[in-house]
Amino acid sequence: MPFKGKSWPPLGAQFANSRAGVVARFVMNALYVALLLLAQTPPAPAVAPPSYGFIESMMTAGLPEKAVMLLLIIFSIVSWAIIYFKWRTIRRAYGDSESFLDMFWSSKRLDAIYQKSDALPASPVSQVFRAGYVELAKLKKKEEPAPASGHVGETAMGDLESVERSMRRTAAAELTGLESMIPFLATVASSSPFIGLLGTVVGIMTSFQDIGRMGNANLATVAPGIGGALVATAFGLFAAIPAVIAYNFFIAKIRVLDTEMQNFSADFLNIIKRHFF
Repeated sequence: MPFKGKSWPPLGAQFANSRAGVVARFVMNALYVALLLLAQTPPAPAVAPPSYGFIESMMTAGLPEKAVMLLLIIFSIVSWAIIYFKWRTIRRAYGDSESFLDMFWSSKRLDAIYQKSDALPASPVSQVFRAGYVELAKLKKKEEPAPASGHVGETAMGDLESVERSMRRTAAAELTGLESMIPFLATVASSSPFIGLLGTVVGIMTSFQDIGRMGNANLATVAPGIGGALVATAFGLFAAIPAVIAYNFFIAKIRVLDTEMQNFSADFLNIIKRHFF
């Protein structure tokens, strides 16, 4: 039974103005927007930018840059072989020289020292001693008539100088052997950066030629050539840095051995002068 004196709004308007109606309209609008987005054409997948790492730059380098890299790799391999060989040689020379000096100053007979020094062929100091001892033995075995009293001092001085010359020749030969192949390290250390720089210059020139031929200067055109050029410089540094470090190390060690030979020669000559002349 209807109420008197009061009218009610239609049922549809009542639902639209309620909270549930507001939520319903929001959901419908969201579904409409979602359908519009799904109806659009999907964008093309993004293409990953090309990689310009060390290996990629090396592989994309030109033929001149690769020739430079190959030459520097050969230099590096030969340098490392020399470094290993000279490190073993100089280390053994140090060890044998220390053993010989300990044996020399603890012994009292030169002939016994000479026999024992045969077991230390890597010691340059022992080789200097052997040369001096052999020359001294030759001089003592000479059977000459006794000189006049006025010439005794001159003969003794000449014999002492002969022993000194023999020891000096041997020391020079030992020093030459220790320094063998060391100049190659100096050559690699000084020339490898410039050889790598030559590859860099060639690579940059090739990149500019590609830019002129293609008519644009974007990253895809410039990056491969520049990357290969810079890799050539890196190869030059990889070859030069170990070579220069090893060269300075070996030269310092050889200088110490040279000083040891000179000091021993002076001490041995003093011993000979006191006991034999």
